Amino acid sequence: QVELAESGGGLMQAGGSLRLSCTASGRTITDYVVGWFRQVPGKEREFVSAIFRRGGHTYYHDSVKGRFTISRENAKNTVYLQMNSLKPEDTGVYYCAADQRLILSSIRRAVEYDYWGQGTQVTVST
Repeated sequence: QVELAESGGGLMQAGGSLRLSCTASGRTITDYVVGWFRQVPGKEREFVSAIFRRGGHTYYHDSVKGRFTISRENAKNTVYLQMNSLKPEDTGVYYCAADQRLILSSIRRAVEYDYWGQGTQVTVST
């Protein structure tokens, strides 16, 4: 069983940057698909980005393409989400999630992930 811990959230002005980290313990992170989701009150968790196990192919929601970059540092068992050109609509609680058996067609669905971190708040002001 893998445990996930997010860090790096905070308050940022529009146009700024933040980097979120998702550090895994208990298992090797390259064995998992790791996704980032965000949630605002009253709404379901929204897919942001994912990195596929082993080969590391990356996927993004259209709203963050060209602004966010997901990456993985195997030596630190950590997946990052670099967020540039932040917008107020990027505000939310960001969660990382992991699953060993996901197939490509399922990576955007929160319900498909077995393991979740506690979340980190990102607030983007105007």
